[in-house]
Parts: sequence; structure tokens; C-alpha cells
Amino acid sequence: MNLLAAISRNSLLLGIFATATGVLIATTWIQTRDDIARSIRAAEARQLLEIFPEGSHDNDMVEDHFSLPASTPLLGLRDTRRGFIARNQGEVVGVILPATAQDGYSGDIDLLVGINRAGTLAGVRVVSHRETPGLGDAIDLKKSDWILGFDRASLEAPVKTRWLVKKDGGEFDQFTGATVTPRAVVTAVRKALEYHQSNRTALFGPDDDVQGTGAVDPPRGAEDIES
Repeated sequence: MNLLAAISRNSLLLGIFATATGVLIATTWIQTRDDIARSIRAAEARQLLEIFPEGSHDNDMVEDHFSLPASTPLLGLRDTRRGFIARNQGEVVGVILPATAQDGYSGDIDLLVGINRAGTLAGVRVVSHRETPGLGDAIDLKKSDWILGFDRASLEAPVKTRWLVKKDGGEFDQFTGATVTPRAVVTAVRKALEYHQSNRTALFGPDDDVQGTGAVDPPRGAEDIES
């Protein structure tokens, strides 16, 4: 009887320990997930003004946003993310699209891609990545100015077939010892431009609507987010 009681007591203790461990792991995962989401949002807010600086617009881009779900074509999003609008006197002068390069060397690379009304890039910034320090992390503006090479580029300059790293016959530099990372970013930025091209009217309104309030309908696959 004593042996059975000891076994029962130990089984109960193990069960309690397993349950507590499971709860702790689940709680940690939820808190970490939320912390990561908040960090991405904070990074986005800082980088919006790097892409469309003060003076280029007169609205609050953080509040002027729309939703792009994971199913949005070409953008590679894993989860619903926000796109942002830059306006000047009511006219949409630019948009900032979220994009994810899912084929980075060490995993996803989350980007913000700013596009002017004319279809040229206002700027690209990396929001989050896990690329190799000293190699692939050169996509980060804090590490190098490589990302600035996208400024003013479009699907016409260079032409779409030249949207490759130089090793693949394209226009964009790769890194010494690291080609996968810049290749993934170049492809993701090109696809964001293609998304813009397919949804131009929804994003900017008709070309002759110079006093319009912007996208009269949300972009394809998008829904407005309550502010």
C-alpha cells in the first residue's frame, strides 16, 4: 500500500509539474509573440519618417493606414500587416507597403517599401530579420547603406528583368560571401512594386484626381483597420 501511495503521489506531482510547465511555456510564447509584434510596430513607426520625411506630407501616417492580410498577392506576408498612406493637402503622394522576403538565409525578412505616386521607390527599410551578423545583416541601414540603392528605382529603371543581384545578371550589388540575403530582398521589393502596379488606382485614386482623398476602395485583398 505504501508503494502504491508513493507511486500515486509521484504521479500527481509529475502531473502538476507538467501542467505548470505547459502553462509557463504557453504564457511565455504569448508574451514573446506580443512583444515581437509591438517591436515591429515601433520599428515601423520610426521608419515611416525615414521613407517619407517631414515636409513631404502633412498627415499622420501612423494613423492613416489600411490592412493587408496574409493572403495578399505578391507581398509574402505571414500575418495581417498595415500599409500606410502619405498625403499632402488631401492628395495621396505615396504609400508604404509591408512586404516579407520569406527566402532569407536565416528566415523571414520583414520590409517596408515606400512608393511615390509616380511609381518610383521613396525608400525601403528592413523592419526585422535574423540574417548572419557581418554578412547578411548588411541589409540593415544601421550596418550599411546597401538598402539605399533602391531609392528612386522603379519597374522601368531598371527594367523588370534586371531586378536581380549582379551575380545573377542584374543591377543590384550582393554582399561578399552572402548572396542569398540580398537576392531575397531584391525579389521582395520588385514584387511590392508589382503589387503597386496592379493596385495603383486603389492605392492612389485616379491619376486625374489631384484633390482626391486617396484610395476610394481598399487595395486588392485589403480591408480598413479601425484606428
